[in-house]
Amino acid sequence: MNRPDRFDAVAVRLGALGDVALTTGVLAHWGRTRKLRFAVLTRERFAPLFDRHPAVTEVLGVAEEKLQSGWFATANALAREYGHLPLVDLHGVGRSLLLASLWKGPYSKYPKLSFLRRLYRLTGLRFAASRLLACNVPQRYALALDTTPPPASDLLPVLDVSPEERAQAAAFLDNAELRRPDRPLVALHPYATHPNKAWPEARWHELVSLLEAADTDYVVIGVNRRPFLKERAGERDLTNASSLRATLALLQACDACLTGDSGPMHLAAGVGTPVVALFGPTTRHWGFYPAGPRDLVLERPERCRPCDVHGGSACGKGLACLTGITALDAAEALAAVLRG
Repeated sequence: MNRPDRFDAVAVRLGALGDVALTTGVLAHWGRTRKLRFAVLTRERFAPLFDRHPAVTEVLGVAEEKLQSGWFATANALAREYGHLPLVDLHGVGRSLLLASLWKGPYSKYPKLSFLRRLYRLTGLRFAASRLLACNVPQRYALALDTTPPPASDLLPVLDVSPEERAQAAAFLDNAELRRPDRPLVALHPYATHPNKAWPEARWHELVSLLEAADTDYVVIGVNRRPFLKERAGERDLTNASSLRATLALLQACDACLTGDSGPMHLAAGVGTPVVALFGPTTRHWGFYPAGPRDLVLERPERCRPCDVHGGSACGKGLACLTGITALDAAEALAAVLRG
């Protein structure tokens, strides 16, 4: 006798941390509006993002080695076990398309707009810009099942931190004397997967000086081989020191988060912490700007922006789009967010 399915559909997103985090609001939206329960197929290391998610009953985590060298066998096994269910493709390239070719059940895919993005980057055509600005990435995800995009505010990331996790984060911050009850606490994420998306290190040092002068508490979060603020920030630098779930709890305990175009930007949004985001090579057209009611984006109107889909192109202008954002700009934006 066949066992009853624990979910109604399989949703697949195998990208980077931020890409996966942005699916959480869309899945919650479908849970509310369509009463759907999902299994999420994603990288194993991102599975904790879906703990306590209201519309996700199972996570099908895939180890990195299976993504690199054993994907066909993995996809075939997944299609055999779950292929009678609908497959919702929120990835839309390579591996997910191979999985779709093996799938027997209904298949739907979101409009990735890859050609339109590249066309706009190369030509700057207005109609391409207009199409791209009409929907952010979560709204594009939603079009895998919806005929019209829901409001962006309905699709904000949903990352649930448990009461126990909140208590542990609070105890850690208090015991380590990293925050004071009468002072705001700011999370700083100074890293970027693509170097051209990173605010200059000197700016981060200047910002820390301004925060200290304003008597504002801060912690540094993220994962990086070279935590360049460690010597300056001391115990406040938690780089490489917390798990994904612990990072979510720390972000929720903060009053604001300053970061570049990065995964932690979406993690902060998912736990309700307002974001000040520094954008350089990438622009709103790509669909990744934070959409929370208190979020702020700092950017400069350089004519060469956007220069790359992912911000990886070489720059002949000294990254003026990022270096032109001063530490004072960032400090004032944080102060505005903290004032509400």
